[in-house]
Amino acid sequence: MNVMLYMAISANGIIAKNDDDTGWISKEEWNSYSAAVRAAGCLIVGRRTYNILTKQPEFSELKDVKLVVVSHEDFKTLAPNHLVAHSPKDALALLKDFKEVIVAGGGILNASFLAENLVDEIYLDVEPIVLGDGIPVFKNKDFERKLKFIGYKQITENEIQLHYRVIRD
Repeated sequence: MNVMLYMAISANGIIAKNDDDTGWISKEEWNSYSAAVRAAGCLIVGRRTYNILTKQPEFSELKDVKLVVVSHEDFKTLAPNHLVAHSPKDALALLKDFKEVIVAGGGILNASFLAENLVDEIYLDVEPIVLGDGIPVFKNKDFERKLKFIGYKQITENEIQLHYRVIRD
């Protein structure tokens, strides 16, 4: 299984404003993200991200995707193909039949996956904006991972996607 962390970020590494606003993320980035998630067939997010994502009108594009929400507490999901896991490893166990898995936030979940050395690749779609405050791409964990640059892709005239492989210790 190949675990890919996929995030849209500001030029200074913010994934959302403190009020969870992601209105600064482009439609082209959403299209890139949505295509990757649909190709993988599955997605892992944290509970806060789940609550934000499922309220977006574009979320209907992901209706056939198996979605796992990592949360310390059980809760009722919005669809039968949405499951709850209590840890990153539990989430991956629920998706063991998939060749590729996408992890997509928030910052605490991203950091947990990296701290547990569970990420193989990282895709960062860099939006042309700097935000003074907000939620960082990796939050509340002390870890260090070395990366190997794989390449980049131009998404729009002002937006690029960076692709890295996580170097295993």
